[in-house]
Amino acid sequence: MTGPGGTTVSDPQAGVHTGSGDQYNYTWILTATEELVRAGAKRSTIVREHRRRLVRCFIPPSRYGRAAERLENPGTVVLLDGPPGLGRRTAATMLLEQAPGPKDRIEELSVMAGDDFTGSADRYLMDLSGVTDADYPAAQSTLMRYRSVVEEKQARMAVVLPAGLGWMLHTDLSPLVVSLERPRGRAVLGSHLRVHGVGFSPEHLDTEELRQMFATAPMHDLARLAELVVQARDSRRYGTSFISWRDEAVAALTDCAEQAAGQVRVHRSAEKRALLFSAAMTSGAVAEVAERGADLLLEVLRYEPEDTLRLAQSDLGEQLEELSIERDGTGRIAFRRLAYDNSVRRHFWENFPGLRSAFRDWMKRCVELPGLGAEDRMHLISRFAEQALSVGRPEDLCDLVEEWTRRPGKRFHAEAAALLELGLSHERYGARFRARVYAWVTNQISPGLARVLTDVCRQVIGVTHPEQAAVRLRHLAFRQDGNEARSAREALLDLARGNGRVFRRLADFLAGRPSQETGRFLLELLDPEEMRVAPPWKEFTLAWRAMSATNTTADWTPVLRRWLDLSARGIADGRFMYAVLLATVGDDVQLNRLYAAVCEWGVLPSAEMTNEARERLTERFCWEIDRALGLDGGPVGVGGRTTGEGS
Repeated sequence: MTGPGGTTVSDPQAGVHTGSGDQYNYTWILTATEELVRAGAKRSTIVREHRRRLVRCFIPPSRYGRAAERLENPGTVVLLDGPPGLGRRTAATMLLEQAPGPKDRIEELSVMAGDDFTGSADRYLMDLSGVTDADYPAAQSTLMRYRSVVEEKQARMAVVLPAGLGWMLHTDLSPLVVSLERPRGRAVLGSHLRVHGVGFSPEHLDTEELRQMFATAPMHDLARLAELVVQARDSRRYGTSFISWRDEAVAALTDCAEQAAGQVRVHRSAEKRALLFSAAMTSGAVAEVAERGADLLLEVLRYEPEDTLRLAQSDLGEQLEELSIERDGTGRIAFRRLAYDNSVRRHFWENFPGLRSAFRDWMKRCVELPGLGAEDRMHLISRFAEQALSVGRPEDLCDLVEEWTRRPGKRFHAEAAALLELGLSHERYGARFRARVYAWVTNQISPGLARVLTDVCRQVIGVTHPEQAAVRLRHLAFRQDGNEARSAREALLDLARGNGRVFRRLADFLAGRPSQETGRFLLELLDPEEMRVAPPWKEFTLAWRAMSATNTTADWTPVLRRWLDLSARGIADGRFMYAVLLATVGDDVQLNRLYAAVCEWGVLPSAEMTNEARERLTERFCWEIDRALGLDGGPVGVGGRTTGEGS
């Protein structure tokens, strides 16, 4: 879907991190040539790994089998109801993953659109869990439009309903509902531990705290508990047995929030609290960074410190010790308790709402702190994004992206791209960030922001939302100037060359707007040299017609020759010849030019194919052109008619 509200994704939870704590699947870097590159694991790899892990960890909730039966046949829709926390979205994803039929992509449908939905995929997910009662009637209308198309196209769709709004459900949708019930919590935790490679005995899960969590905790908390056990094991700071890791992880998940709140209450001075906040946000960096971050926060808050000589105050080591913060041999800081830094961060963000704007302004400048390395900045950015989004402030991320790309040079473009990726990957706010990117590209923006958006569209959105990425890149390509326009154009072409649906929509768009600019664009699009998928031939035909009308014969002849080379060698689809003929039929001038170009190719020397293959293709092509011209004589050889209006 092409508007700001449409959402098309390969995997609905690709790279999503909805638990607490840090997750680093990527690093954005600025190369020596000032090229912005997404390093680390490829986004497509993250998508695949997430899906594999989901399949391995998944424990079906009660009545899951009934929902699966609903989706056995194509053209079916199932609506999933149930209390929050039982994993309805994961269940919906797994239903589609395990349903019969093609296993290509799962597309997520937005509640904000629907009129232009054409149903070009096989599996759809629609998550209404965050819809309010005020918006629910409109969301149901959109759902019913989607349902009609899904049934018509013989696709499948799983929908997550909002909890507690069953009384508002339209009567036409009621027969499609399956009410899921909570899966066994013990099985869920055990599954996650085994997938992480953690060995344990059944009796190790028989504690009062765990039994209570198994009965009441949301599924994402149990998944998070398994992650904390792994962190405790891998840190080598909390013993060597599963029991030690388990106890530390349970305490981190259940007790740390209260301890963090108590620590903040004890340390009431602005200086101590600023250092505590800064240390939690920069945990893992050198201690001096935390100190500078604390001073910066006080400056942002316009706090006037007491007029006490610095030499007479507590030294940094003493201050850190008082806050239970340790320094390792390299000077890097860490809190003593497992995942305690996350609890401190969450406490400040949740309980000081009046300071959230100040935290954002602090973040704008914090990335410039001396001593904060590139990896430290990525950790800091991830923590900021997690906390800002958890308290419902996605615009804070957008403000920082605009600020960092508005500055001269490209110094913080990598940080802006990383922050934007975190927003785009968020389960709740991902669609909003895609809409925000659309709003940016359709308005006047700074060159720096245009460059970052181009790279993010190509390397992030393009992996999971290729058609939306194409729409946004198209706006950048035609609205920007100079290098920014060229970069967006190259990114768009690269996306279209590897995705048939993107190729189709781009070809339609360009062919419908004939001009010299779109003609040059089409010439590059139709070149087989870098094409990674077979083009949709109907759109290829329309595109060739538009391209040849706005380019000279000399312009398109090299492209034609490359297609002929591939065809003669048996690499290209044989439909290429008929697509070009259909594109040219009815225009005798173009047919004669095509005839001449084919004949010229037929006598060119080549070491990559036999003369026989070249002559055979030339003869066939020329004969088809003669038929189109009404000259139905016998086959014409390479030395036959080679001149005409196009010679």
